[in-house]
Amino acid sequence: MRKRLKSGRYFFFYAVWIVGLLLCTACGHRGEEHRGGEHSGTVYKLYYVNNDETKIVNREYMSETTDTTLLFEELLGQLTILAERMDYQTPLAGEISVAGHTLDNGLLTLDFDESYKTLRGTREILVRASIVRTFTQLPGVERVTFTIKGEQLIDAAGTAVGVMAADTFIENAGNEINAYEKVDLKLYFANETGDSLVEENRRNVVYNSNISLEKLVMEKLVAGPETNDAYPTINPAAKIVSVNVKDGTCYVDLSGDFLNQPYNVASDVTIYSITNSLVELPNVNRVQISVNGETNIFYREKVNLNNVFERNLDILVPLH
Repeated sequence: MRKRLKSGRYFFFYAVWIVGLLLCTACGHRGEEHRGGEHSGTVYKLYYVNNDETKIVNREYMSETTDTTLLFEELLGQLTILAERMDYQTPLAGEISVAGHTLDNGLLTLDFDESYKTLRGTREILVRASIVRTFTQLPGVERVTFTIKGEQLIDAAGTAVGVMAADTFIENAGNEINAYEKVDLKLYFANETGDSLVEENRRNVVYNSNISLEKLVMEKLVAGPETNDAYPTINPAAKIVSVNVKDGTCYVDLSGDFLNQPYNVASDVTIYSITNSLVELPNVNRVQISVNGETNIFYREKVNLNNVFERNLDILVPLH
């Protein structure tokens, strides 16, 4: 089956309805048929984003409709109705709308207008999870992909999101959504003598996109290199207290263990291991490092952490 919707507000309602349809598949089945009593039909779950934007929630909805097209329109309409208690948000609220869709060989392609780009961070992941989990309930839909004006959806790291299924989004014990994505990272570690940096490229790193890419980079630096020709720069006992970005500056706060260096690595190698790795991200230009919230500290009595650090490629040597 292959369809294309018209553009306009109808698509908004259409997309929202599709969200409702696909939910049942996310649960491992298309819908549960109920018979008996005054009503009979199929129960669907409609997915929404909670008001705290920390997880997706669902409510059951029974439909007696069996025609796929009519059912699509019915559930789409249901997802546009505000909750009586206002305790959740529809995934395609406001000006965000779907410009069209195609369904071909089990792959549902949803084409959004430019307004989708206004979604950021966790909210974007939750909206995407709500839509995918709902849409994969629709008979004949096994996978979903997003485009924006015909172009593949790109995540914050500049990587194509690609095809998603219901199990792309996993609920943890707290019922929050863990969306697993892939990203290419360029990290900097010490060379064998500890006086320079070497570059380590990692392809298709799978990560939980509920965390920021800045924190992901720091976690990988603390964990150490994967290649034999690169060496760690940060005490593995160091804890990442917080990582935030504001106006192009990444603020990294580490625990006191950061000040203890168990490796034979120069002080500036450690500092620029962090700085150069973070500046590889498109939203980071500078790095401010603190220890337990304090910047009035000298790292190993040599580097003043009051300074804001920028990329330093002079310390880089080729990886052999």
